[in-house]
Amino acid sequence: MNTEHVFLRGIKSVRDVTYQQNSDTHKVGLVIEPGYWEQHDPFLLLAEDWFQKGTFPVHPHRGIETVTYVIEGKLEHFDNKAGRGELLPGDVQWMTAGRGVLHSEDPAEGETVHSLQLWVNLPSEQKMTEPRYQNLRSQDMPVRKEDGAVFRVFSGSSKEIISDTKNHIPVTMVEMTLEPGATVTQDLPGDYNGFLYIIEGNGKFGIDEVEGKKGQVLWLEQASNSEMSEVKISAQEHLKAVLYAGRPVRERVVARGPFVMNTEEEVRQAYRDYMEGKFK
Repeated sequence: MNTEHVFLRGIKSVRDVTYQQNSDTHKVGLVIEPGYWEQHDPFLLLAEDWFQKGTFPVHPHRGIETVTYVIEGKLEHFDNKAGRGELLPGDVQWMTAGRGVLHSEDPAEGETVHSLQLWVNLPSEQKMTEPRYQNLRSQDMPVRKEDGAVFRVFSGSSKEIISDTKNHIPVTMVEMTLEPGATVTQDLPGDYNGFLYIIEGNGKFGIDEVEGKKGQVLWLEQASNSEMSEVKISAQEHLKAVLYAGRPVRERVVARGPFVMNTEEEVRQAYRDYMEGKFK
């Protein structure tokens, strides 16, 4: 990368995630709150969940991708399009709902799963695409290593390390683990919108070295569409964070429950199709 033309991103906001107990089997914190479509584009929401068996039984989706990263526990996935798998800590499932899918995510018996689930918007021409499921094992993902730092690339790239995960819109997802005192950078195309979520530890982030700690979400400053960019990360303690960034869709969002489309009529059609059994 030619560093003469690299924009060094700052941090435009830091927010503490708050948590609530939804039921005896489910605690949740909204890392990305729904409704701020333009600000968070192409991301719709990100939930940090602690849940037990029976919390998320079979339910539908249309018009989005769900990206589930398991922090703790054993998660079993099933969907009606032949996607199934068991995820362990550090694994990710990347499910493209497209035109419609029915799926369940259930912890194994006796397990409590701690996870992050991201919803990625699909552009209008991909809303009705064929559903797809990718099981991304932590041990199989490409890794970039530097002194005191490991970058596990679940989607997109980190410097010269490139993931072969399939995307309908360009998305970078990188798990970062840094030892105390390590300082590294992560590169991103200039037109990507992105954020970091801190799972463990604390550090300093961006060109202005903004402090961040466990349970905080840090949104990156925008760069020019024509520039490459980097974000600097420095660990004060052992640090584990996930960076998500993607190219904005820049389309109208109409979200109702599990369906995210471009118009009210498309959402109504999704409900009709679901009730008439057309997701099977």
